[in-house]
Amino acid sequence: MKIDPPVSVKELAEKLGISFTGNPEHPVSGLNEIHMVEPGDITFVDHPKYYNRALFSKATTIIINKEVDCPEGKALLLSEDPFRDFMKMISLLRPFVPASRLINETSQIGEHSVIQPGAFIGNNVVIGKHCIIHPGAVIYDHCMIGDHVIIHSNSVIGADAFYFQRRSDHVVKFLSCGRTIINDHVEIGACSTVDRGVTGDTIIGEYTKFDNHVHIGHDTVIGKRCFFAASVIVGGVTRIGNDVTVWGQVAINKGLIIGDGVVLLGTSAVDKDLEGHKTYFGAPAEEAKKKWKEMAAIRSMAEDYMRIQKKTNISDLTGDA
Repeated sequence: MKIDPPVSVKELAEKLGISFTGNPEHPVSGLNEIHMVEPGDITFVDHPKYYNRALFSKATTIIINKEVDCPEGKALLLSEDPFRDFMKMISLLRPFVPASRLINETSQIGEHSVIQPGAFIGNNVVIGKHCIIHPGAVIYDHCMIGDHVIIHSNSVIGADAFYFQRRSDHVVKFLSCGRTIINDHVEIGACSTVDRGVTGDTIIGEYTKFDNHVHIGHDTVIGKRCFFAASVIVGGVTRIGNDVTVWGQVAINKGLIIGDGVVLLGTSAVDKDLEGHKTYFGAPAEEAKKKWKEMAAIRSMAEDYMRIQKKTNISDLTGDA
């Protein structure tokens, strides 16, 4: 998430009620998880195993629970509970704002776009030109919708990420402050869900088309001209290339990379990265030709076994040796 205008580390420390080291005027222009940080971002670390990774990442401000030497050009915020204070910072910088109407006045809707009765458009949503948002569709705060987009009934764009942290006796929610970005000429089928990024963006590329009941997890990026059939599930932080076809009831695990031009046949389950321009099938998914050969071999073995069993049973009945 970008912070516009940037805040100084001193101002941020005062709001959080914690101390800091570094230049008081050191600017913070964004916040992100450690695997997504850019220069200007603030992130947090609360385990010694990851101290060096955070301190020497691209992040220029770090919330940390131990006094350490501050790397040159960076600033540190010292916290007893970095996760808690990172969540507090999200609440301060992007607070929840209750809606006052179905189409909120802070949103922008482009020329010739149609918002059907019963659709909900949240705060600070941007919708481009020539779009159709059907009844019952819900677009959460800060989402960005391109031109010529169709969102069918009862779909939800920009809901929170499914992201929680277990503690000894309770569970805490990682607040979502990212966005969902739907690019031009995308169509989202009925009852589909596209979650917002946790601190970054979930992005759907131009001309990609979803059937009904498709779920896309947080921070996933899907390329251009992809087709997703009904009941496809994609885990968070997955990267899917251009011209990918995913047939019905396919499940793709989180954090994977699916290459350009991949075809995933129905009911497959993907648990590893897939090389582009190939067809895959099965659970776990493998190249379809290989999988079909394996299935044929197993079927042949089963038939052979049944023939042997039948012959053995007949021999038992007749007393043949």
